[in-house]
Amino acid sequence: MRRLTPLHSNDLPPEDERRSGWRTIRRVAPYLWPKDETWVKKRVVLAMSMLVLAKLIAVYTPILYKGAVDSLAGEGVPPLALGAVGLTVAYGMARMMTVGFQQLRDALFAPVGQRALRALALETFQHIHRLSMRYHITRRTGGLSRIIERGVKGVEFLLRFLLFSIGPLILELLMVAVILMWLFDVWYLVVVAVTIALYIWFTFAVTEWRVKLRREMNDQDTEANQRAIDSLLNFETVKYFNAEAREAERYDMSMKAYAQAALKTAYSLAFLNFGQSFLITCGLIGVMVLAAIGVQGGSLTVGDFVMVNAYMIQITVPLNFLGTVYREIRQALVDMGQMFHLLEQPSEVTDKPGARPLQVSGGEVSLEDVHFGYDPDREILKGISLNVPAGRTVAIVGATGSGKSTIGRLLFRFYDVTGGSLKIDGQDVRDVTQTSLHAAIGVVPQDTVLFNDTIRYNIAYGREGATQAEIEAAARAAQIHDFIASLPEGYDTKVGERGLKLSGGEKQRVGIARTLLKNPPILLLDEATSALDTETEQEIKDALARAGEGRTVITIAHRLSTIAEADRIVVLERGEIVEQGTHDELLTRDGRYAQLWSRQQADAEAA
Repeated sequence: MRRLTPLHSNDLPPEDERRSGWRTIRRVAPYLWPKDETWVKKRVVLAMSMLVLAKLIAVYTPILYKGAVDSLAGEGVPPLALGAVGLTVAYGMARMMTVGFQQLRDALFAPVGQRALRALALETFQHIHRLSMRYHITRRTGGLSRIIERGVKGVEFLLRFLLFSIGPLILELLMVAVILMWLFDVWYLVVVAVTIALYIWFTFAVTEWRVKLRREMNDQDTEANQRAIDSLLNFETVKYFNAEAREAERYDMSMKAYAQAALKTAYSLAFLNFGQSFLITCGLIGVMVLAAIGVQGGSLTVGDFVMVNAYMIQITVPLNFLGTVYREIRQALVDMGQMFHLLEQPSEVTDKPGARPLQVSGGEVSLEDVHFGYDPDREILKGISLNVPAGRTVAIVGATGSGKSTIGRLLFRFYDVTGGSLKIDGQDVRDVTQTSLHAAIGVVPQDTVLFNDTIRYNIAYGREGATQAEIEAAARAAQIHDFIASLPEGYDTKVGERGLKLSGGEKQRVGIARTLLKNPPILLLDEATSALDTETEQEIKDALARAGEGRTVITIAHRLSTIAEADRIVVLERGEIVEQGTHDELLTRDGRYAQLWSRQQADAEAA
């Protein structure tokens, strides 16, 4: 049995972090250059072309600035045979063209980034739905949603800055360095190279330290979000136990830890920004001193002095940007690494290669020596063999923990059996597609959970494309149409988060209507009437009996009065079948079923 690993770890060694970062980049790259979508590649190429044009113009712009200054000072020969006014206009046009090409680049790339964001978000959403029940019953919804949110938002950013920042920045720095050496001398190059090297070393070293602080802040943010969502989902429980202050204290503790981590991040950012400014200023002073000496000595013009200053400022902007870009890329890699780790969680239950759709000829369900345990060290079902003939109703009863609901989960293939087999019309459920298996089985669970939408939407969820008449017919069969019609908004009534605006019985009847609308050949009723009063329970029993005509029905029940008319009753005890037969036969035997019946009858009379 494959184990699910934590969503992230805070204690990865540096080499593992680097491998994780490169792995994330490799995962993102296909979204930038997809095999089958030519329009994406064309846009990337056009965007890169705009980028190169912008950089070429940006590097040439200070030369125009120098020419304008020298022309005003009466020194040198103006480039392009333009006067001071013409060069000033050309300088302004060059700056506008640089910005224009950059914006055109962003506009060309925007659809590529949005496509990648949408594709990855969809992939993550689909993968989470493919994960097993084992994963979902152990997940933390609030933390999970925040990880997905941060990861998806990092996609477009990472693609944009990997493509338009790191490589172009290196290109611009090299071009400026070559121009400085060509127009002046090697010492200018030495000062610039040393400044850039120290700047990059300092930026990367401090940013690596800050990434650890930022990850700690993210973890505290996830924890606070998880506690908030968990408390809100359990709003009624909080009220029942007068625990508002307790929940507020727990949330405040999480926010306090988050605030402390955020302060560390803010302080480290201030240190990083000051250090970067210090190094850049030192380099700027060094180059400007060399230029000033050259002007004083007569080897350079005032225009050269201004041009050197312009180039240093031009270097300063992308270098400052490098610090931001590297920091944000590292953070995006951390956020996306957590999301990709989620995408790498194994789907415990998967279709076999070449699995075929389930062919239901009658709906016979058979369990042959089925063994299963949620944990390898604790077996729940211990060799269950059971046959449910097509079109018959079989009830499974037993004490809590006997394995009744587990059989239902195995039938729907939320889990795979660890021994034996479970078949429908002779086909092992592990050999057919999950989609076809799920389509053939209708489930009414003990606790019906509804979407935060209208009653119409929740009933219509049973079958896509159902008409209003079909929805109302299913509601009538579930004995809830009259109640819905009495509401001010009728079928357009919102049911609230998880259906909390409806009573337990109303939610259950909506769930039954939803399953009846699905109209499957096999019905699985897991305590389907547990939330209903006695009168409504009898009405629903009649509706379910009509709905079960011609279908195979497996009823999992605790209240034995609801299954007395079943064709066969199977009694489970600690994962094994101890009795089976009709209601009358089991009472005559005076065994375990008779004991359960007598106890429930006595409780009913006492009530």
